[in-house]
Amino acid sequence: MRVIAGTYRSRILKSLKGLALRPTSDRLRETLFNVLAPNIAGSRFVDLFAGTGAIGIEALSRGAAEVVFIENHPPAATLIRRNLESLGVNTGVTVLAVDALRGLAMLATRKMEAAPGFDYVFLDPPYAAAEEYARVLEFLGSATLLAPGAIVVAEHRRNFDLCEEAGTLRRFRVLRTGRRRPEFLPP
Repeated sequence: MRVIAGTYRSRILKSLKGLALRPTSDRLRETLFNVLAPNIAGSRFVDLFAGTGAIGIEALSRGAAEVVFIENHPPAATLIRRNLESLGVNTGVTVLAVDALRGLAMLATRKMEAAPGFDYVFLDPPYAAAEEYARVLEFLGSATLLAPGAIVVAEHRRNFDLCEEAGTLRRFRVLRTGRRRPEFLPP
């Protein structure tokens, strides 16, 4: 697995052995960031269910000002820290080793303390945890965590039907690539 473009282009990222993580493929990351690229520079980004941190690191590489990685699996949270360390990244990043909803609640509290909202949230829960999509999207659709014009991207299996609406979020674009499908939901 490697960083596709930007400051850390072609740098290798480590993953956990076995089936504990299902990293987003290079091809899908490239497609996703080709769509998002014009607005990534200077943005605030949340990588939920971050796994290896590849999505958030790609955002950093392309100029995101801040990335928050939320990952509940302790070995994966440690891996994210190691991947950031291997790239020499030590500012503009936060790794929260907590459940997705708890991490979002922490960020929402921080936002109420005058921190600006987030421009992008990427979520890719384990496919076996399908209920996580609804829980997280409902939270995002009802919280004041997102900046005006923010985009929420939900990656999921091709044969999984994601809800059309969640609170203030409405689906507006679906990309189909291979067996995965990211959907874009603005508030």
